[in-house]
Amino acid sequence: MSATFGSVDDLLDAARSGITRLAPHEAADRVRSGALIVDIRPAWQRETDGEIPGSVIVERNHLEWRLHPSSGASLPLATPRQEWIVVCTEGYTSSLAASSLVSLGLPASDIVGGIHAWRAAGLPVVAGGTGVEQQVAEIVTSSL
Repeated sequence: MSATFGSVDDLLDAARSGITRLAPHEAADRVRSGALIVDIRPAWQRETDGEIPGSVIVERNHLEWRLHPSSGASLPLATPRQEWIVVCTEGYTSSLAASSLVSLGLPASDIVGGIHAWRAAGLPVVAGGTGVEQQVAEIVTSSL
């Protein structure tokens, strides 16, 4: 039997009670330790606000199938112990999505404040336009 919620805020509170939410710099630290950011925003939002280098683009309607290793439609990056950090624009939809992934037994969290908080924290963002189910190119720096 599934739960019934009196409001969207109640649903969001329940989803957030079962996940770990990360500040942008905490998420960046997790990425350095092997976690992957999955960006669930539609193309128009990614084009408007940019993308996080190294993130994987999976729009929300395919998320569970692409990230669950045994779904039959999973991405090659979707391995059994891969940690996922979900990002959206402001951190609402990402909480619901991360909760769904956790309910499937996947290690998942989200970024408090979404891409807006990531950018405000001074973390890198590149121009949008990466294709669905592709990984955003990393920023390449060279020393002279």
